[in-house]
Amino acid sequence: MHTRDILEMTARDMAAAVGSGRLTARAVAEAHLERIAQADGPVMAWQHLDPAQARRDADQLDAQGVAGPLAGVPIGVKDVIETADMPTGYGTRFYDGFQPLWDAPSVAIARRAGALVMGKTVSTELAMASPNKTRNPHNPAHTPGGSSSGSCAAVAAGMVPLAFGTQTSGSVIRPASFCGVTALKPTFGLINTVGIKVLCHGLDTLGVIARNVGDAAACAAALSGRAELADLSAPRRPRLGVLLGTRLEKAEPSSIEAVERLARVAEEAGAEVTTIPAPAWFDGVFDLHEAVMGWEVTQSLAYEIGRRWEELTPVTRAMLEDQGRVTEESYRAAMQVLPGVRHIADALLSRFDAVLTLAAPGEAPEGTATGDPIYNRLWSVLQVPLVALPVAKGPRGLPLGVQLAGARGEDRRLGSAALFLESCVSAQGGPR
Repeated sequence: MHTRDILEMTARDMAAAVGSGRLTARAVAEAHLERIAQADGPVMAWQHLDPAQARRDADQLDAQGVAGPLAGVPIGVKDVIETADMPTGYGTRFYDGFQPLWDAPSVAIARRAGALVMGKTVSTELAMASPNKTRNPHNPAHTPGGSSSGSCAAVAAGMVPLAFGTQTSGSVIRPASFCGVTALKPTFGLINTVGIKVLCHGLDTLGVIARNVGDAAACAAALSGRAELADLSAPRRPRLGVLLGTRLEKAEPSSIEAVERLARVAEEAGAEVTTIPAPAWFDGVFDLHEAVMGWEVTQSLAYEIGRRWEELTPVTRAMLEDQGRVTEESYRAAMQVLPGVRHIADALLSRFDAVLTLAAPGEAPEGTATGDPIYNRLWSVLQVPLVALPVAKGPRGLPLGVQLAGARGEDRRLGSAALFLESCVSAQGGPR
């Protein structure tokens, strides 16, 4: 099979071909290593990549007759997720080269499902806001977003079909929108997060970046044990909500138009579409996220704050100083309120198969600053499943995505609706 044919396969077809013996893991690895050599120069998506190791691992998969839902599929693992055979630097220079003795459960489970861990993708420092070297594959003068910078850029550039990211505020959905890829941030707790550098134990979620909804859901199924996610089917007449929310002064007109246009296309394709005014409780959830993240980040990074402060970048120090203004009293008050707010949000979201909203303020900004997670924070603190879907190109020719939200635990329902919307985008000729 030619390199181009391999690179164009879905991750699911790739796994089926390797598992059946029609394709070798080594051939898959070689195709993607060739693509990395061609594409990574201006993108710089990889923190650690050893082609010789990738080839050895692929040969070992072939020798043992690998099978499983991820058989032979190359994945990129964000460099805040621990790996026994590759260094994990957590995106910061003073941990550079640190070698864990273990795989994070998500990595171990992926390997057990047959995956080939291609390498470690670049993260912002400590998965916060300070950028590292990765650039947007559509235009290197622009950010790929963060903190899952390398994972989204690597998938967007065709270097791997799947990659792992993490999200506390908007670190999977926003860079996916900026890079023009699909991402699934599942319900909080669906995928094990042990062995991932902790920012907020009540918010941190492992997400999957892919080129299509089916691949992202199949990977999440393998990681979570939720087999139903691997068998999505688009509903014939989904119920879709459109909730732009508040703080729209921060949004570019093209981003709002991307949501509204997809809603119109979906309605023409048979969806039942309802516009949802921002509920009275909506805007206050931003403050709840600030309270939870502020307190938990400064607790989780107590060592780095206390012992490595001067080695942190100015961006990280400024962010931690800002987060450090949150008092324990504010945190406890937010934690008292949140269960009720989440229940109310679930009641609203459960009326729909998916709720369409903004994934980012607009196209990826020029420069290295990773962009504003303003339209992701609220959904992250609600702990609901989210999908980023690329739908258009903005006025500068860079990708625009939309964000789809569902009720907690309704990951399969959300994924199925996302599949319907993906087909609507495809029928329109794909993101333009």
